[in-house]
Amino acid sequence: MADFVDQRSIIRTIWNNSDLVLLIFAGSAAEFALNRSVDWLFYTKQIPNDPVGRFYSTVEYAKEIVFADETRAQQTMARICAIHHSVESSRGERIPDWAYRDVLYMLIDYSERAHELFYRPLTMAEKQDLYDGFLRIGKGLEIPELPPNYLEWKVDRQLHLLRDLAGSKYTEMLYESYRRQLGEWRFQLLLQLQALLAPARVRELLGLEPSLLLKAAIRLYGLCSIPELRSIIRWLLLPDRSVNSSG
Repeated sequence: MADFVDQRSIIRTIWNNSDLVLLIFAGSAAEFALNRSVDWLFYTKQIPNDPVGRFYSTVEYAKEIVFADETRAQQTMARICAIHHSVESSRGERIPDWAYRDVLYMLIDYSERAHELFYRPLTMAEKQDLYDGFLRIGKGLEIPELPPNYLEWKVDRQLHLLRDLAGSKYTEMLYESYRRQLGEWRFQLLLQLQALLAPARVRELLGLEPSLLLKAAIRLYGLCSIPELRSIIRWLLLPDRSVNSSG
């Protein structure tokens, strides 16, 4: 059975690295809090009540698609669609198509940004490869009106950032949830990471100021190959849990 995502794809390289996965979701946590459809998170209460736990379950879903064969990946995506439809039925309204695109776009953008922060910028061929893989995932999740290529997606991504983000009471509530579950000093570390990862629009709305010193430290850490040091850094971000990855 063929793999859903080619084993040589940059998606597998990125999502097989637990440090990069942490950065992807650190950045997404900022943008989630600003999304105009963030009220859906409060309807299910999963992320507000347990953001770290939800992070792990989302990673598992992603890995079940990215590292699966065609059949298993399609089954996982069908299961995710069924969950979404159940929530929509319970609330009596549909999640907007643009909100589904926003979430997919976050995973694409922060995958690219995490790799650049940690190692180097992706080449144009890698960017297109990254987008092609997520385009297949988006179609499998029944997300409509996705751009056909990376360059057109880049334009649409900017439009979504300008149109779909705004601070709200939910923004404050989500950040309080992050603070409560992470503790104060880990919460402050999260903010610093978000300042390095987030697009300018997100930083502006949240008042985040990136630290060049932290950026240099993360790049140095990305070049480090000492397993003991890498496990310590992961502990700093998410104590008592581990991302199931060989990265």
